[in-house]
Order: sequence, then C-alpha cells, then structure tokens
Amino acid sequence: MRAPRGLSTGEQAAWAHLAASVKPLPGKRRPEAPAAPKTPAPAPPKPAPPAKLPKPMAKPRPPAIRTPPPLPAPPVAPGLDSHWDRRMKAGRLEPDLTLDLHGHTLDTAYDRVMTALDQARAMQARVVLVVAGRERPVDPADRMAKRGAIRAKLLDWLAASRHADAITAVRRAHIRHGGEGALYLILKRRN
Repeated sequence: MRAPRGLSTGEQAAWAHLAASVKPLPGKRRPEAPAAPKTPAPAPPKPAPPAKLPKPMAKPRPPAIRTPPPLPAPPVAPGLDSHWDRRMKAGRLEPDLTLDLHGHTLDTAYDRVMTALDQARAMQARVVLVVAGRERPVDPADRMAKRGAIRAKLLDWLAASRHADAITAVRRAHIRHGGEGALYLILKRRN
C-alpha cells in the first residue's frame, strides 16, 4: 500500500474553494484553507524495491508424446486363408482328432495333450479339437486348483511345447463343437 502523496498546490486551492462553499454540519467548523507552502514538501521516501527473488526453475516439459503411425491390421487368421475362416464360422470344419480334457488334473491333461499332438502329427491330421472348458479370470493367488485351470494353462503349454512350430493357428471352436469351451488346433501340412 502506498503512503498518501499529499495535495499539489492546484489541488489545495480547489479544495479550499470547495470547502468555502459548504455549510458545516451542526457542531462542526469549517476547515481552514491551508496556507500555500513556500517550498514543496519533500516527497516521502520511496519504499525500497523488494529484493528480487531468484526465478523458480521452469518445470521441464514432458517430451511430446508421439503416437506411432497405426500398424497395418494383422490378418484375422495368421497362417490361414479366408477359406478356413468361412468353414470355422459356418461350423463346417470337421476335426480329425478330438481330445476331451474334462476330469483330468493338470499333470495328466498336459501328458494327454502332448500325446494327442504326437498322434495327430503321425496321422497327418490338420484339425485337432481340444475340449478344455471355458476360460476363467486368472486369480494371481490361485494355485491352479480351481475349475478352468487346464484351459488357463493350455495356450502356455502349446507355445512352450515341441509342437509349437507345427501349429498354424489356435481358434475358438464353433458352437456345435463346444464354442467357448473348446479350441481348434490347426496343424501345418507335412511335406
């Protein structure tokens, strides 16, 4: 807040003229006209400018996030042509070998899957139907003792197995073959 600067000579004269034209309130007296100062009153000292604080460092701007250009859409069924897709969607795909894993433990189911894939490759089968039950949400604390444990592990088993390079595609089965509870394993043709 600034200190009052006082009235200039012209302002004092205007004030005195105004004060002379006004009738004072009862019990009050008219202010006296100030005498014109012979020398101007010294200006009150200016307050010292505040000490300059160091500028806070500007926050570094995060790097601009560049969105990569969209990748080309992968084919719906890598390794399979549209003929396979149409046959699967229409339910016209007939499995060469069917494997039902209901009632198995994790250990016996793994052995059964590997043995069945050995058999399918030996007989040059192209489509293996694996009935493993519906998928379930994975609980990190689950030690694979609950229902759906085989289905939760099946894709990992296939990816890490000696048959991984022989599997062209894994697709959900048509409703007539088990729907969400079953998978088609499409095997590569042997030369």
